[in-house]
Amino acid sequence: MRFRLTPRDVTFFDLLATQAQHLVHGAETLKQMVDADLDERVDLAAQIREIEHNADNATHAIIHKLNSTFVTPFDRDDIYALASALDDCMDFMDEAADLIVLYRINKIPKKISKQMTILTRAAALTAEAMPNLQSLQGLSDYWVEINRLENQADRAYRALLADLFEAEPDPIHVMKLKELIEALEQAADAFEKVANTVETIALKES
Repeated sequence: MRFRLTPRDVTFFDLLATQAQHLVHGAETLKQMVDADLDERVDLAAQIREIEHNADNATHAIIHKLNSTFVTPFDRDDIYALASALDDCMDFMDEAADLIVLYRINKIPKKISKQMTILTRAAALTAEAMPNLQSLQGLSDYWVEINRLENQADRAYRALLADLFEAEPDPIHVMKLKELIEALEQAADAFEKVANTVETIALKES
């Protein structure tokens, strides 16, 4: 790690860790929503919307801190990119929750649980990794595992689409489910973007 003559503001690490914890809560709640009965989903969607609001506040706190801090722990553009990527993860999960309620999707394919397992695991790994940004130690296993999970998510996404087009007779229901599956796939892609940003930071700072 490069030697620095000026002290670094460690508040950023706490803010990023807080932001990542919202993703854990959001992914776990979305998984509950996918598995829940129809009459429980509206309340769970409202909970996810509140988590998304809290995650937005965490993102704004990081941006405000960036704009008011002269010396940052690492390149301020990288901090902004990381905060934005974390925010995208929650946005796509919130979109998935909205689609389930707005489209009144009664029957969710069981194989979507594979996507949700990947997202909850990615969220947990991301939350574990954020505190390690301060030392930049032990992060390579994180981004390697996230990339592996994203490859799994791609395969699950393609399998779900294939099943959907083959087995679902109602074209309107196909369109609704396709949008939901794509939102979950975009969330997985967003987690990979977070991991790639962390890798970029680690390589720059090493």
